[in-house]
Order: sequence, then C-alpha cells, then structure tokens
Amino acid sequence: MPPAILRRLADDFALFAHPHQQHAEAGQDGTPWITWLVLGGRGAGKTRLGAEWVRALVHGTPPWAAHRYGALALVGESERDARDVMVEGPSGILKTSPRAQRPLWVPTRRRLEWRNGAVAQVFSADDPDSLRGPQFDAAWCDELAKWRYAEQAFDMLQFGLRLGPRPRQMITTTPRPIPLIKRLIADPHTRLTRAGTAANGANLSPAFLETVVARYAGTRLGRQELDGELIEDRPDALWSRALIEACRVRSAPALSRIVVGLDPPGSSRRGADACGIVAAGRGEGGVVYVLEDASSAGLTPAAWAARAVALVRRLEADAIVAEVNMGGEMVRTVLREVDPAVPVKAVHATRGKWLRAEPVAALYEQGRVKHVGAFPALEDEMADFGLDGLSSGRSPDRLDALVWAVTSLTAGSRGGPRVRRL
Repeated sequence: MPPAILRRLADDFALFAHPHQQHAEAGQDGTPWITWLVLGGRGAGKTRLGAEWVRALVHGTPPWAAHRYGALALVGESERDARDVMVEGPSGILKTSPRAQRPLWVPTRRRLEWRNGAVAQVFSADDPDSLRGPQFDAAWCDELAKWRYAEQAFDMLQFGLRLGPRPRQMITTTPRPIPLIKRLIADPHTRLTRAGTAANGANLSPAFLETVVARYAGTRLGRQELDGELIEDRPDALWSRALIEACRVRSAPALSRIVVGLDPPGSSRRGADACGIVAAGRGEGGVVYVLEDASSAGLTPAAWAARAVALVRRLEADAIVAEVNMGGEMVRTVLREVDPAVPVKAVHATRGKWLRAEPVAALYEQGRVKHVGAFPALEDEMADFGLDGLSSGRSPDRLDALVWAVTSLTAGSRGGPRVRRL
C-alpha cells in the first residue's frame, strides 16, 4: 500500500482496538451507557483507550461518537499525573494524535485546544472544588481507584456533566475495592470492560512479561495489578488477603512428610461441588508448606481418584488423607482401583467446617503454614470463608482439602479429626 494509506490505517484506532477497547452503545441494562468503566491491569492499554476516545469525541469519529464534543474534562489523580500520563505520556493524547488532529497544549491554563474549537481542561482529583463551576459534555477519569478524594471529586464532576444531548464519561483504572468502584460496577448505566496485562502483551517488553508477570502471577498484587481483578476481603473471613500474602514463599525446604488432602464431591453431575485435592508437606520445625492445588469440578470418581494418585506419585507423597463422611466405601474402592499401593488415611468430619478450619487459620497467624507460590482459586475460598461458609453458598471444597492436609501434618493438636488407616 502507498505510505499515505498505511499512515491513515495506523491512525485508525478502531481497526486495531483490542476487544476491551472496542465501542459498544449498550450498558448493562441494554440502554445507552453513561459511564464506561475500564478495569485493566498494568499495560493493558487503558491510557491509550482513553486518549483515543477523547480524540474520537472531539472529531465526532464513528463508531465512538455520533456528534462532536466540545467541552471535556480530563481528571487525573494529581495535576502532574494528568499531564504526564493523560496529556504528554507515551500513550497520551499528544503522542497518539495524528499531526493534523493534534491539539495545542497550553500548560499555563491546563488545557488542550483543538483547531475545531474543542477544549479539554485538566483537573486534579486532589482538588475536588476545582470541578465546581465548569461544565462539560464528556470526561475522562484516569486511575480513579487511587484518588485520595474519590467520592468528592467524582461527585463534583457529575454536576458538571450537563452539556450536549448525551454527556458521557470514561473511567480507566486498575481496580481496587473502594466503595465508588463497586457502586459503578453495580450501576445499570455503566458499561464495564475488563482486561489483563496479557491482552496487550504484543506491545509490552518481553523482559517485563518474563520477569514481573511471572513473579507476581496469581498473587493478590498480581491479580489486581496485572489481571485487573477486583480483590476484596470479607470482614468475617478466617483468612485475610494480607495474611495469605504474608505466608507466601517461593520454594519449600526439605520435607519430612507430604500428604494429599482429598475432599470428594457427592456427585459428578454438572454444577456439582468440586473435588478438593491439595498437597502439603511438613518441614523443619513443623512448618507446613502448601505445595499444590489440583482441585477440579465435574470429575467422575475414577477421574478424581486418578488425579489424586497422580499427584501422590509426582510429589512422592506419603499418603492421601480423604474425607469419607459421604461414600466412605466408594472412596476406598476407587482409590484402590487406581493404585492399591497408595496409603490412604480416612478422616471423619465430626465438627462443622468453621470449627475444623479455625485451628488451621490460627496456624497461619502463627506463621506455621506457608504457600509455595500462588493458588488463586484456593485463596479465594480462604478469603471468602466466614461463619456461614462461602458467600456464594457453595461448598468450600478446596479449603476442606487444605484443612485435612494441614491437620494431618500437625496431628496431635487438641480437637483434631479422628484419623484411621484404611
């Protein structure tokens, strides 16, 4: 193609936008949205999307805009952040705008001026009162979850969005579980898109992907900052996210004993409980190291038995610790059919799940249980397990398997489960 056409194609953001960056008119309730909330990991393309969206509004570029917008607000965490990221940054408005559409940046007035008369004013969320008075037909808010005065600044902005036939706002942010973010997610007039760092991996440094992403993948910080997940703590949970993070290690020392905790499901039908399969080992000083979560849903008895035995073989574990309250004879039979030589210990739950898990949570508080790496699904259950179980009402299968494994490795503590060899 001629160079001029290639340049024109390169400036067509809609042509190359990732799925989470693409335009759509409908919000969660099927009606046109007022707020487009973009929750993304680091490097997921949030800033580029915000800058391109502003450019499209100013010039009335379809499909992003049906008409031209002339008065916009750019709100950053601070005035410096707004300037360095939203305006002058490598993915900001100035760098991503074609020369013919590039606005004039007037730093003394904190505003961008386009040749067609459109103006975007820059504001700091640290100064909510600065949003009193001005009025807009669109706004781009960046990193709202980090704003010190998020509620006040956001409220002032809403009163200013009063121009034109359809005032709209875009919010690009790495998610944090602040009340404002949760309210926006629940608002039917919000369009929500999510993306992790990997969605934009082709435009990121391979070294970053190999080192930073590999190091933090699966951790709470990684799930928030890289995967763009909204990670919350449950107030009455036995484990907090901070406690779990404090117990994380990269590797385990020599282990004197390894077991695989097994919490079999009552059924293999679709939608039934998962089979909890968690491996742990005991190190020096009695510290327990959680090694692997191999839990899975939808497995037949033969399949989960094979999965548990395979884990035993791979880790050279000493035994399977299996709950046999439901189908004890069946558990014994299917495990022996896979490998009759694998030692199996049967445990009977004589107390409720909370009472069984509480002593294990105390071991975490004492620093006597460590996680070798990250186990996102298991850790989600731990951080969501309260007095009435999981908030979803489902069975905490992974957590049950963890409790049986840790309890077996710390046997002798008062009130532990009754254990016998099959």
